[in-house]
Amino acid sequence: QVQLVESGGGLVQPGGSLRLFCAASRITLRFNVMGWYRQAPGKERELVATITRGGDTNYADSVKGRFTISGDNAKNTVNLQMNSLKPEDTAVYYCNWNGNYGAAYWGQGTQVTVSS
Repeated sequence: QVQLVESGGGLVQPGGSLRLFCAASRITLRFNVMGWYRQAPGKERELVATITRGGDTNYADSVKGRFTISGDNAKNTVNLQMNSLKPEDTAVYYCNWNGNYGAAYWGQGTQVTVSS
């Protein structure tokens, strides 16, 4: 069974930084798109950033200029560097993997809390 293992969440003060990491295991296929979504209490899950097999990236407007996504297609891993964090970035962050034939997997989520 495919697993997405996430790490790097935690508590940080406003203006601080965190780096999230996600690795897909138990799968030999490489991703077509891999990325991060987040869900704050009482809100729907929303896209944060994605990266394609070819390295093209996409960001939510709210994180452009502050967050950077990078990935290694051969290793099925993705990183999210989050700088200048704001309280409104507080959410559970989920890793997402998409492959061929509609295959898609989600991680369990990692909590990011931005608070003084």
